[in-house]
Order: sequence, then structure tokens, then C-alpha cells
Amino acid sequence: MSDRKEFRDLATPAAAREAIGSLDLAPESETVPLAEARGRVLAERVDAAIDVPGFDRASMDGYAVRARDTFGADEADPAELDLVGAVHAGAAPEVTVAPGTCAEVSTGAVMPEGADAVVMVERTDELDGEGEAGDGDRPDRIAFRTAVAPGDHVMSAGADIAAGARALGPGTRLTPREIGLLSALGVDEVPVEGKPRVGIVSTGDELVRPGESLDPSRGEIYDVNSTTIAAGVEEAGGESVLYPHAGDDYDEMERLLRRAADECDLVLSSGSTSASAVDVIYRVIEERGELLLHGVAVKPGKPMLVGRLDRRGDESGSAATSAYIGLPGYPVSALTIFRTFVAPAIREAAGRPEPATATVEGRMGLGERYGEGRMRLMPVGLLDLADGDLPLVYPVDKGSGATTSLVEADGVVAVDPDTEYLDRGERVTVRLFSPEVRPPSLLGVGEDDPALNRLLDRLENPRYLPVGSREGLRRLRDGVPDVAVVAGPTDREVESVELGGWTREWGLVVPAGNPADVTGLESVVDRDLRFVNRPTDSGLRRSFDDALDALADERSTSRSELIEAVAGYELTVRAFESPVRKVIAGDADVGVGLRETAKRLDCEFVSLGEQSVVVRAAPDRAERDAVTELAGALDDPADLIDGLAGYSRNSRNDP
Repeated sequence: MSDRKEFRDLATPAAAREAIGSLDLAPESETVPLAEARGRVLAERVDAAIDVPGFDRASMDGYAVRARDTFGADEADPAELDLVGAVHAGAAPEVTVAPGTCAEVSTGAVMPEGADAVVMVERTDELDGEGEAGDGDRPDRIAFRTAVAPGDHVMSAGADIAAGARALGPGTRLTPREIGLLSALGVDEVPVEGKPRVGIVSTGDELVRPGESLDPSRGEIYDVNSTTIAAGVEEAGGESVLYPHAGDDYDEMERLLRRAADECDLVLSSGSTSASAVDVIYRVIEERGELLLHGVAVKPGKPMLVGRLDRRGDESGSAATSAYIGLPGYPVSALTIFRTFVAPAIREAAGRPEPATATVEGRMGLGERYGEGRMRLMPVGLLDLADGDLPLVYPVDKGSGATTSLVEADGVVAVDPDTEYLDRGERVTVRLFSPEVRPPSLLGVGEDDPALNRLLDRLENPRYLPVGSREGLRRLRDGVPDVAVVAGPTDREVESVELGGWTREWGLVVPAGNPADVTGLESVVDRDLRFVNRPTDSGLRRSFDDALDALADERSTSRSELIEAVAGYELTVRAFESPVRKVIAGDADVGVGLRETAKRLDCEFVSLGEQSVVVRAAPDRAERDAVTELAGALDDPADLIDGLAGYSRNSRNDP
């Protein structure tokens, strides 16, 4: 009998938030040194225990006077007063300002007894005993060319904040400004809201910690979720605690989860939450705590768990529970569910408000069809066109398992379950992954290429989606990106502005020493060699297909017959290096690739021709600053292609 857990009744997003809201995540408040308080939230009101400043203080360099002694003074008829001494910041006054006298003061100095105002030094002249301008020695008298009123240029004791006054209230987040005020009050430690302690457990026998050796033949992958979710916890105001991986074994899972529950306010796990026979985590929650819900009507992220885990009790015998939330295993799903449901709960427990810039309004750059009967949390990117309109919003959805979506997307758009289609230009609300998200200066799509990587390094904050030449042109036609990079021949005419480019040599890549003695395309067609190809959107794939067409014409046959003879023609890999790495790993005898890649990875290369690589801009974006900057770099691409094997300038760059 199967122990598979079925998702029969999916909770609504509102029900999921209600279930999470019922969990107790809030820790007790604590007192921390002021030096460690930045970013924390005050748990109690702080009142001023002293006056700030604690004395009447000169607010500029000049002379302390009795204001009435300056009445009527001006440029034509200055008032003259005897100088009786000086007071500097940090020193107690040793002089008294009597009628007809003054004292030199520096900014921050204690006002001497008898003085009630300061005249700035720029409105005075030093005089000697004869009433003439002084010669640089200490003057006897000072001439004042302006009158002042009592209190001018003086900060009275308590003028900043008076003893007993409310300084900061509970719930205040401590930034450098608040820490400065507390320092002025002499506070060296403050009561703050506790940080929710969040234990993170990634589950799955296939996971390996980053930095450890990986065995792809066993299906091992690096653990993305532990560090990603830990960073999200810290950003939301919690304290993350990473635990060892848990395999798909009940006893191991129970041991780790209960340990985390004993030590943390909230336990987050990722993986082992889907309806699979090997998934055991829901059983641990049901048997060692309380399962509040299993499954939420959202995409991605349906297999979410919410519940409580029993703690094993302290020395007094009392036991409580720790909150528990199970996230999906795929990184995009895990982060999306965390941002949408979990981070707000952590912020609330830590006393931190939702960031003011957590959402932005934008307009869809193209239409998007949808209709699955559950809320879709659609990853999207933003492009600020700087024309006064709302940012352009475009979908970035490679699937829940694609980690690159984490950096290629800026946030999510929540699509209502009843929405079947989002129109191009439709206004949408984007919930940002972080308030620090900054839209790219330039959005490019198309072919991947070593010289292009160098070009992008020269731009400030670009974003490039390597979707292939064919798909890049389609997206350029649809009006989403600024530029598309196209390699090789194309069968699609798209209105665009050619900015420049280069030429690269392409062909067949074989292991070092060419053990199969591959001499050309005929070797791939006529011999039983394992081949690895590029996807149909790739410019390399198009050039390879054109070469097959030419060979078919030469042999008076069809391309389809030649394709049938190529073992692995349909085996495709995404990036320009991927076929070469398949060859190096021994998974293929020959692959399509670039001379530069073969050289860099110490493989042999059999040339089949050259390809032009052209950067094309959308006509209405050609004058954008980032696009003109890119065009300038392409005027002379010599340094872009310097040292790249098989690369040369194309005809557009020739003088």
C-alpha cells in the first residue's frame, strides 16, 4: 500500500497566511550594546536622562557678549568691548563677561557667566589699546560691526532634547540617526525586540554543501536553498541557523527537526514536501506536532506545509512548540513562497515594518496567457525606460528548478486564479524580492558568446538573457529588450538598428588528440559517433543545419535522412561551452562549438566555417544612454576579441 500524501484540498493563499499568523514566532526582547544595535527595533520607550546639550553652548566661532552691549552697532558705528579671555570646547570657563567686556569662544564651548549671545568672528575686528586694528598680537579690544539679540548663536541647555523628554518610542528601527541620538544621551545599551531564531534544514539525499565535491553521475546537486533562505531570514530581521542536510529517512528527519525545534522559534525546511512516496516530512510533523495545512493553491509552491513541532521540554518539565513551515525544494519556488508568506511573519515577529519600496507599479511588456485555477506568483523582471512612464514588466520563468531565475527576476506578480490573460500594456503590481532591487540599465537577449561576456562587463548593471538568436529576435520584435545579439544566418526579418559585432569560427569539438579521427561533417554523418547539439534557437544550431543542407544537396539526398544518421542530433545543451564539456566528460565523441571554447578547454577543433555575430537594437531604444554606450564599445571591437581564438572584426568595423 502506498503512503503517498495527496493534495486533495489545497488551502487558499489567505488561509495559508492565517495559518502562519497563528504561529508564535516572536522571541523575548533583549538588551544589546549600542554598538551592536544598528538595524534592531526598540522594545521600549527611551526617555532622555540628561539635557542635551547639558550646558549653554556656543554654536559658532566668535565672541561671547552681553547682547545689550551690542545694541545699535553697525558697520559705520561699531561697538567696542574689552577682551577678557578665551573659552575653548571641552574646557571650563575661567572668565566672566561683565558689562563692556567680551570673551573669545570656539564652536561647542561653554558660554561664560554673564554672556547671553555670540557674535560670529566674521563680523568683528581686533583692536589694540589705541583703538586701531591689531598687528597680530593678542588684541585688547574687539570692534563689533553688528548687533545681536539674547540667545543668538547659542544653543541653550536642553535645546536639543531636555531631561525627561521622550527620545524614541517602541518599534523604532535603529539606524545611524537614532544611534547618534542615543549616544548623545549617554546610552550604552538598549532594549530591543528579539530576533526570531530560524532553523533551516534542507532535505534530500541528492544535496551537497557548496564547496564540497559533487558527483553528477549520482544526481547530486549543490544545496541552493539553505544559503538563499538564510540570507532572506537575515534580511527580514531574523537570525538564521543552518543545520545539516536531512536525507529522506524518517528517523534522521525526526532527529534534525526536533533538534531545530528545541533551539529555534521557527523551523524552515525545504524539499520533501511534495506528494511522493519517499517524502516523509509531513509524517514527522503529524506525529511529533501538529500539521495545520499541506498544500496551497499557488504556482509555484503548491507543496507548502504549515504546522507546529513539539519541543522536548526544559529541566522544569515544561514543553512548548516551535513554529514550522515547509518550503518546496525547487529554489525559485522556495524563495517565492518564503518572500510571499514567511518573510512578512518574520518581520512582524522582529518588530520590523514592511519596506516602503516593497512593491512597484509597472506595465506588461507583452501578453501572458494563464489559467490553472490557482494563484500564480509569476517571476518578472523590470526595465526602467526613463521616459516618465511606468517600468516595463516582462516574465522571467524558466521553471521552479532554474536558479538563474533568482537573479534574472526582480520580483513577482500575483496573478489571480480567475485571470486567463494579461494584456500587453496592462498595469500590474510587482512585489520586489528586495527593496534594494535596481532595474538593469540595459536589457539584452539572444546568443551567448565569449566576446559578448566581455562587452557586458563594460556596462553598468546590464542584464542579459541567453535565449538564443532566434528567440532573441522574436523578443526584440515584441518590444521587450533593448538589444538582441544574433549569430549566424536568420530566417526572421525584424526592424532594428545594427550596432556592430564580430566574426567567430565554429565547427566540431573533439577530445584532445582527436581519437576518433574526425575530419569534418561527413565523419558525424557516416560514422557511429555520439554527437551533442545546441537547441534550435541557437545560432550554432542554425549554422550546423545549413551545413547539413549543403551536404545533403551534394549527395542528392534530404537533410532529414542525414539527421537520421547523426547519433545524438536531438541531444541538445544550452550554453556555448556545454557541448565541449559533454565531450570532455566522455558523454559524447563530438559536439558543435567554437574554436575559442575548444582551445580554452584543451580540446581539438575541426573548422566548419565562420559566423557573424551582430548586436541589434530596438529602433525606439537606440538613443537610450546604455544603448549608445554599448554602440560606442562596438565601434572598434578589437580589444573585445583580443586573444579569442577564431575571432575577427566583421565588415562593418572595417575602415
